[in-house]
Amino acid sequence: MNGRGEELIRYRLSRAGETLEEARLLAENKHGNAAVNRLCYACFYAVLALLIRDGRYSSKHSGVRALFNIHFVKTGEVPKEMARIYNDLFERRQEGDDDDFIVFDAADVQIWLSEAESFVRCISEWIQRADKQ
Repeated sequence: MNGRGEELIRYRLSRAGETLEEARLLAENKHGNAAVNRLCYACFYAVLALLIRDGRYSSKHSGVRALFNIHFVKTGEVPKEMARIYNDLFERRQEGDDDDFIVFDAADVQIWLSEAESFVRCISEWIQRADKQ
């Protein structure tokens, strides 16, 4: 991996961490739908870092999810439970952003926050292990 790729991976992982913090603040202030949006993006940024590490890229959310599922989940490199977290948050984000009268429960948002933190940590650890090989 060249220096530019490594820099971009670090940037995407940093964005994932910052976005988790944004979600935490939104959740604390009872902005559940906005928090879910940020949780989804935190996972998205982590997956982008993973794909960059693997030499893959898509400019669309659907493409990123597809590449992640094909090259990391179906191969067993990332546990299916981790993929479920990302895929569920993607669906919830769309629901919260696009559908009428959707208000996410604060307790659910806290669970999703914890899951998203686990997801980002899992992806970061995968990248670190891959870099050591």
